[in-house]
Amino acid sequence: MQDYIDEFSSYLTTVKNSSENTKASYLRDVQHYCDFLNQKKIQDPKNADQKLISAYLKDLLSKGKSGATVLRTKASIKSFYSFLMQFGVILINPATNVETSKPVQKMPQILTSEEVDLLLSQPDTTDYKGIRDKAMLELLYATGIRVTELLDLNIDDVNLEIGFVKCKNGRGQRIIPIYPSAVSALRAYLRQARAILLSDIAQPSLFVNIKGERMTRQGFFKIVKHYQEKAGIKKQITPHTLRHSFAMHLIQNGADLESVKEMMGHADISSTQVYARMIKQQISIVYSRCHPRA
Repeated sequence: MQDYIDEFSSYLTTVKNSSENTKASYLRDVQHYCDFLNQKKIQDPKNADQKLISAYLKDLLSKGKSGATVLRTKASIKSFYSFLMQFGVILINPATNVETSKPVQKMPQILTSEEVDLLLSQPDTTDYKGIRDKAMLELLYATGIRVTELLDLNIDDVNLEIGFVKCKNGRGQRIIPIYPSAVSALRAYLRQARAILLSDIAQPSLFVNIKGERMTRQGFFKIVKHYQEKAGIKKQITPHTLRHSFAMHLIQNGADLESVKEMMGHADISSTQVYARMIKQQISIVYSRCHPRA
């Protein structure tokens, strides 16, 4: 069974051109599924059927896994069996018609403009780490890129003269403008802090940690948490909160959904429409609360 997983890993990289995060989550899901099959005394995944896959997904729900996690797991298993079909191991994908309950979609956490200003003002820009942190937070809110995309940036992905960042992912790349104060924060970081943090001048990473290596997700999450607590903001803030806030604030100020979709790197416009629905809900709440005849 492990041979199938190893070959699936290679398939995700060479054929599907999956990002490292997507690949890691698919492989983790498939490994857990195969562990389940082993517990059921099934040594080969080609011997599993639709009923067994459905039982596995229901088992995940019974253990408290979210609906979104179960849907992602189903997609991982379906992709795994598609791989086995492509290479002639099976003739029919048993995961194709497996039904799962649709998860309740949670509305993303959004910061107000005042909360964003407060958060971005927290780093101490007399200190080289604070200069770096300020640049990272400003760039995240300026572009709405994913935290992985932020940390994957190399120094040549940013053009401060024109004011844009080139963001690459598994589906290609996109060009996103940067507002002037974010440009200033990045320029200060490059001039005053990055060289001090570097351990190797050949390091291509735009943002590095105190060891001079590429910043990790865990490291940046801790940085964001630190400034949330320092600012006294009660909302639980993650790097993704700034991405959501970026999209929401653009739409609130008149940006069209298609432009926001392109900047966010959404594969489908439905992902972007979540923010428009939130705005409509807010308007409805205000109307019901404030209109004298509502």
